[in-house]
Amino acid sequence: QVQLVESGGGLVQAGGSLRLSCAASGRTFSNYALGWFRQAPGKEREFVAAISSSGHTDYAESVAGRFTISKNNARKMGYLQMNSLKPDDTAVYYCAARIHYGIALLPSNYDYWGQGTQVTVSS
Repeated sequence: QVQLVESGGGLVQAGGSLRLSCAASGRTFSNYALGWFRQAPGKEREFVAAISSSGHTDYAESVAGRFTISKNNARKMGYLQMNSLKPDDTAVYYCAARIHYGIALLPSNYDYWGQGTQVTVSS
């Protein structure tokens, strides 16, 4: 079993930056794919970014070029660097892990989830 804990959320102005962190516990973290999802009020949870065990990355069209996903296997940490933030980025952000080396874009493909961290971007 894997436990994930997100941190780093907060309130920022449009154009600002935040870095979210995801601390993981459990074995074989280096073999997991890691994903970030977000959910705004009244909306379904949506894919943001993912990284495979080998380091291949994928991003939603809405965040490509602004967000960067990474992971540090030795520290069992995942990260989401968010730059040029927009009000539409406001949501609860969730870290998720998939017991597979490959990237998946659907929430149903992930096995473990963090509790979420709030990101609010003001105008």
